[in-house]
Amino acid sequence: MICIIIDDEPIARAGLKLLIEEISTLEVVAKFANAHAAIDFLINNKVDLIFVDIEMPGLSGLEFVEKINHNTLTIFTTAYSQYAIKSYELQAIDYLLKPIHKERLLQAIEKAQTYLNYQNSATLPTAENEGENYIFIKSERKFFKVLHSDIHYIEGLKDYCIVHTSQQKLITAMNLKSISQKMKSNDFIRVSKSYVINMQHITSFDKHNVYMNTKEIPIGDIYKKPFFKKYTGSFLNDGLTS
Repeated sequence: MICIIIDDEPIARAGLKLLIEEISTLEVVAKFANAHAAIDFLINNKVDLIFVDIEMPGLSGLEFVEKINHNTLTIFTTAYSQYAIKSYELQAIDYLLKPIHKERLLQAIEKAQTYLNYQNSATLPTAENEGENYIFIKSERKFFKVLHSDIHYIEGLKDYCIVHTSQQKLITAMNLKSISQKMKSNDFIRVSKSYVINMQHITSFDKHNVYMNTKEIPIGDIYKKPFFKKYTGSFLNDGLTS
């Protein structure tokens, strides 16, 4: 993979280049001290992967990614962890905290290579080839085949969602309405503006909340009657929502 490095710190640029030179599948073709210079370079040069610092003078790494071709894979490098969610919103392939360790870098490279393999394959997972008991979820530039039964609940946050499964949390650039429409199971129901839950994983409930083991999820007022009717049956509906 052809890559470039963007970082305003000379030591950080040099250190990352040394790490990358130990990886046979990567080639660094240029290094830049600012994002504007990198944008000029990308006008006439195609790369597969960009390593970019977040906090830089002039144009930040986040602003840079918003301006470039989104078909180019990006890995953020930063000393600050608070940008993780924003990096996922921009669909970065990964997010590396400085100082960068070789083992963690290799994990990020593997993600990038996996996604490139998907791009080069004849078909990508779509709604049309999803089954009755699973969906494909795109997260961190990879596609995960997730069984409906493994999903506990889906948390909506603006224009992206966090899918909470039995094994992991998947952040995906879909809103709650869109991902709900993909679900072909009657086990799922929306209980608020921010949550869709799998009723098979409810451990208890009261008039105002459902509990998924230790997770407490509030039930919105306009969602109470349809939820209790579906989950408990109409004979309990009036008593619970009155």
